[in-house]
Amino acid sequence: MSEKYFIIGSNSFSGASFVDFLLKQGHSVMGASRSDELHRAFLPYRWNGKDTGFRFYKYDLNKNLEEIVSLVKNEKPSFVVNFAAQGMVAQSWEYPDHWFMTNVVSTIRLHDRLRHFDFLNKYVHVTTPEVYGSTDGFIKEDIPFNPSTPYAVSRAAADMSLKTFFDAYKFPVVFTRAANVYGPGQQLYRIIPRTILSILTGKKLQLHGGGHSKRSFIHFRDVASATHKIATQGTPGETYHISTNEIVTVRELVEKICLKLDADFDNCVEVVGERLGKDAAYMLDSSKIRQSLGWKDEVSLDEGLEDCIEWVQSNLGDLRDMHWDYVHKP
Repeated sequence: MSEKYFIIGSNSFSGASFVDFLLKQGHSVMGASRSDELHRAFLPYRWNGKDTGFRFYKYDLNKNLEEIVSLVKNEKPSFVVNFAAQGMVAQSWEYPDHWFMTNVVSTIRLHDRLRHFDFLNKYVHVTTPEVYGSTDGFIKEDIPFNPSTPYAVSRAAADMSLKTFFDAYKFPVVFTRAANVYGPGQQLYRIIPRTILSILTGKKLQLHGGGHSKRSFIHFRDVASATHKIATQGTPGETYHISTNEIVTVRELVEKICLKLDADFDNCVEVVGERLGKDAAYMLDSSKIRQSLGWKDEVSLDEGLEDCIEWVQSNLGDLRDMHWDYVHKP
């Protein structure tokens, strides 16, 4: 059955990919982000060249709260999914107030308005395992928060506030925390597209700390199907981990990409110092969503990396000339 969705942060990698997933399912989708729609290479819902009916609004959560609330009030979507956040870990040390303004103050203002809309079936809050800090072994959703960066603290604060909204008002929130999400269309400063681009253009990849931190990388097709199940079937007030059970170090990930592109690791990589406050590991136990909602991941890391390589190669003429580094917007 077709439902109406409103995606906040539709220009983000995850947001744009989820828009594409929903449109392919036949849903009515509108989205908002603070910037104009991105280059077509970063918008999967624009790749088929057809008019999907997607409606985009250039609204900034920090500046256009009234417009966002008015849109929701008039359109009455059944589901609001929020991907919007200041999302970089290392850079959050430089301007922590910017991270707290977007991820805490503006986000909580939004929640306080949305809680009055009884037509809302579910509010999906896309948050992060960074709130747990560095952990040992596979962790479940009830592990205490132990954030170690301004970014992580800001996300934990909003999560805790939302929990009180559920307890006090029965606001229909569900939380998602995904492992390291990747796929075609991801921002070029992220490790997978940046590694592929570096190899294809002959540039050195800087590998922070030698790449010893452990991560689970999950393709967004799997994240999208999980997010949809959580939106439609998840229990309000609950948190769901989205992850694979395959753990690799960042170095091993880069080595896999080098092997696929027939490149020599030592010639392609320069080891540099570790980033401040970077967590050594977080591994998410995803048994809850598997058992309670019947979800499973289907895209292997090898298949997903091939997917990303094909995307970069297909768009190399445009991507190679773009700015690869993260550019902060307050």
